[in-house]
Amino acid sequence: MESLVNTLDIESGRDTLDTAEGRAPFGLTEAEADGARELRESLRATLLAHAGHPPHREVTPLGELLAAAPLLLAVDDRDGSARLTPADPGPLLSRIAAAVAEALVAGTWSRLKACQAGTCHWAYYDRSPAGRGRWCSMQVCGARAKMRRYRAKEA
Repeated sequence: MESLVNTLDIESGRDTLDTAEGRAPFGLTEAEADGARELRESLRATLLAHAGHPPHREVTPLGELLAAAPLLLAVDDRDGSARLTPADPGPLLSRIAAAVAEALVAGTWSRLKACQAGTCHWAYYDRSPAGRGRWCSMQVCGARAKMRRYRAKEA
C-alpha cells in the first residue's frame, strides 16, 4: 500500500505510474493506470485521516473502491490457519483489499499514515511509541515544519 501511495512525488509532480517501468511492480498496463491513480489517492486520503489530517482533495472513498474487490476466507487444512484472500488475485484493487484486511487483522492499519506536509503526503508506517507521528521523516518534513514554526515565532 505504501509503495502505491508513494508512486507520486507531490513536490516534483513526478508520477512513476506514467512509465512502464513504474507500473511493472504493480503488474499494471497503461490502460489500468488511471484506476490505480484513483485507488492511490483514495488510499492517501485514508492515510491522511489516520494521521488526523483532512483529505488533500476530494476522492472516491476507499471503502467504495474496495467494495468492488471481494475477499474470501481461506483456511489451511494442514494447520487450520485462516486469512482473507482476494476472490480474483490479479487486479491491483483486489491485492490492496487483501493488504488492508491483513493490516486490520494485524492491528497495524491505523499506523499507516500520510505525511502532514502539504508538499509531501508520503505514506509511512508510524513507529512512534504513542502512534502520534505526523511526518514521514523528522529529518526532512518534520525539520521543515519546526523551522517554519520557529521563524514564525521570531517574526
